Amino acid sequence: MGDLEVLPAGPLVVAAGQAGCVGLDVVANVGVAAGLVREAAARGAGVVVLPELFLTGYELAGIAADPRGCTVGAADSRLDPLAAACAETGTAVVAGAPVRDAGSGALHISALVLGRDGRFAARYDKQHVTPSERAAGFAPGTRGCTVELDGWRLGLGICWDAGYPEHARAAALDGCHAYLVGAMLGRGSGARQRATVFPARALDNTAYALLANHNGPSGPYHGCGGSAVWNPDGTLLVEAGEADTALAVARLDPGVLARARAEEPVLVDPSLTAPVRPRGGVRL
Repeated sequence: MGDLEVLPAGPLVVAAGQAGCVGLDVVANVGVAAGLVREAAARGAGVVVLPELFLTGYELAGIAADPRGCTVGAADSRLDPLAAACAETGTAVVAGAPVRDAGSGALHISALVLGRDGRFAARYDKQHVTPSERAAGFAPGTRGCTVELDGWRLGLGICWDAGYPEHARAAALDGCHAYLVGAMLGRGSGARQRATVFPARALDNTAYALLANHNGPSGPYHGCGGSAVWNPDGTLLVEAGEADTALAVARLDPGVLARARAEEPVLVDPSLTAPVRPRGGVRL
């Protein structure tokens, strides 16, 4: 478990990216992702977060029907343009993609993390899969994931994970300073969730919260966009529009984090929360 009293020494610029993606076309979507990484790097970002299943689109049936062609692995050559963009700009990326376990063959909705050098660094599998995702054949992950960049501990989540307060709390208890989530939140109820859940997760844990959301049609949904970052007090820091290809770029400030935690200390008593599952820790 991380030390909740340790704060980063300096700021970190993060970016939440949104753009239209092509259904089940990993190559095309990797190209879009690489472009977002380069644009974010030009604006000073150290890490870019992309929406849930961005590399294929939210195409559950299509992925399950062709797992060999649609799932993405750490050594997949289709990731090379994205890896090159990371290495050339020194910017890490968290990219939503479907993954199939080599041993069990289980399908997961995952986030693949490439470090500043473009090398594969970590993988997080969505822990709270929805009933429709289970019905399509996707299994839940069994552990959380924390990555570290420039002294900032960053907890990863995917969409419905954020609806469970204990998921973000486990990240906070692991010493995370920010909670980074890629999602597919559609128009209507998804837009309401966006406006309520993420400020709550930030305020609950006195941590920055970031949402990278789809902003166009994908599978059965039409993403509501609004990728954003919230301050540790739950107030909105920056947001993108509903439909445009855009980046929500924010400077995370350790001073802001310290003041928020001095006013509203994060709960540190594990007895008040669900058990903290193993999370791991990778430096990017």
